[in-house]
Amino acid sequence: MDYGFHAPTMSFPVAGTLMIEPTESESKAELDHFIAAMVSIRQEIDAVQNGVWPKDNNPLCNAPHSKADIAGDWTRPYSREQAFFPLPYVLDNKFWPSVNRIDDVYGDRNLVCSCPAS
Repeated sequence: MDYGFHAPTMSFPVAGTLMIEPTESESKAELDHFIAAMVSIRQEIDAVQNGVWPKDNNPLCNAPHSKADIAGDWTRPYSREQAFFPLPYVLDNKFWPSVNRIDDVYGDRNLVCSCPAS
């Protein structure tokens, strides 16, 4: 989400591989942005593997970054720019998620009803 993409259609046709299937409506420019995002994410992974960022506090495990994050105190080991605008094209088309990562498994296992009592 920090790179402006919703998860695409994916499959795993061969062990250890990932196939991403863009639709015919994607422009060449959009595909180029997607490739740049994948390369940048790989660089983030390398930074974690090389000890530049801790495994438990980096742009990958803290994504997506919301507006509340940019407005609050910043104590993370990476810059706000890296978090919110990791590539130049994001500046023009930033998608602001309303919340950070959601733990779907926790929510599925710990249902909380917010319905008014009848």
